[in-house]
Amino acid sequence: MTNLSSIQASEYEAWSLNEWLDHLSALHPKNIEMGLERVATVFKQLNISFSKQTVVTVAGTNGKGTTCAFLEQACLAAGKKVGVYSSPHLIQYTERVRINGIDGSEQAHCRAFQAVERARGDIPLTYFEFGTLAGLKLVQDANVDIALLEVGLGGRLDAVNVVSPNIAVITSIDLDHQDWLGDTKELVAAEKAGIMRDNIPVVLGEPVKYQALLDAVSKHSALAFWQRVDFDYQLADDYMVWSNHQLSYAQLPIPHIPAQNVSTGLQVIQLLKLDLNEADLAKVITDTRLPGRCQYIGDSPAIMVDVAHNPHATGYLLSQIRKLDYDRLYLVVGMLKDKDIRSSLADFSNLNGHWMLGGLDVPRGATAADIKTVLGEQQKVLEFSTVCQAFEKAKALAHEQDLIVVFGSFFTVSDILKLSNKGNNE
Repeated sequence: MTNLSSIQASEYEAWSLNEWLDHLSALHPKNIEMGLERVATVFKQLNISFSKQTVVTVAGTNGKGTTCAFLEQACLAAGKKVGVYSSPHLIQYTERVRINGIDGSEQAHCRAFQAVERARGDIPLTYFEFGTLAGLKLVQDANVDIALLEVGLGGRLDAVNVVSPNIAVITSIDLDHQDWLGDTKELVAAEKAGIMRDNIPVVLGEPVKYQALLDAVSKHSALAFWQRVDFDYQLADDYMVWSNHQLSYAQLPIPHIPAQNVSTGLQVIQLLKLDLNEADLAKVITDTRLPGRCQYIGDSPAIMVDVAHNPHATGYLLSQIRKLDYDRLYLVVGMLKDKDIRSSLADFSNLNGHWMLGGLDVPRGATAADIKTVLGEQQKVLEFSTVCQAFEKAKALAHEQDLIVVFGSFFTVSDILKLSNKGNNE
């Protein structure tokens, strides 16, 4: 891609979305000092302001996307105009921005990219920083009532954190991205706590009171709401109960997304003061799904895809698999080599499944052989160059009563959804 400093603005104004994404990739610095100073400077140049909106920033190792999706449905049900910025995308880049549940257009993204390019001057930006600034501009320009901003990585130094929220949410704390966030949960918690601000509420989706979170709550005089302490939920066979110190709901449906994230979202809904009764919330819970999260894309045999890629997320996926009836199980797995592959897959060995391992054709992609090294000798394993080849073989072998589960990475699920042309929930 040509350097913009040597061409006229009129030339890049005609670029397609793919040309812009190529440009973002080419701009991405090989070595860059992490921090918000560069992003904040461009943010100011763009004149982005959320002073008229209620901003909810959502961080967490897992559960960010589903929590945002649940809150989005709740806002729509309450008649609020809502914008969501999230990452990464599964099929199309435009998935990263939704206004009232509808993806932003390619043309709108291109206009936002142009604005960021003009504003940044010679300031270097990473792919994510550039895209986040464009996403924030799109959400602001839509004049939404409520902006739901999903943190990409960590919190403290994430580009989303250039915006000060009215409500902070931390869905979960676990180990992932250890090279960036640290190799203990306390260190991870400290990074997530970076989204807190003075005197605003923070909703914590896990009951574990890490010292880093307690310190941040104290430092910011934040009003903290802890799962299992200030709000709580229980699951029965066919319904869910939720309560906090002010109210309770006795007959909510079992959600399609993790109940912990619904519970967290329900507390946020109370803080947003959305005008929703129990029947309204029941419909919101029923309607909330998110592509790539325990998503079924076929039956006879049943085919489920899930982006789970760390021990916390694969543990939840495993709990869902154990609830299902099937004859044989085929596990189609592709992962990134910098993930904790061993811990992520360890508990699946008891399922007596057929492992169909595929490589990922991305810079950090693990090969099938890389993944196989962590599986026990007793496991039934087939290796393939790509996850698509592994998936096609699983489909060829599976009978009507069998189950195929595809997981391990956003890249893995994206490849299979593209192959199956099933990017939307059925």
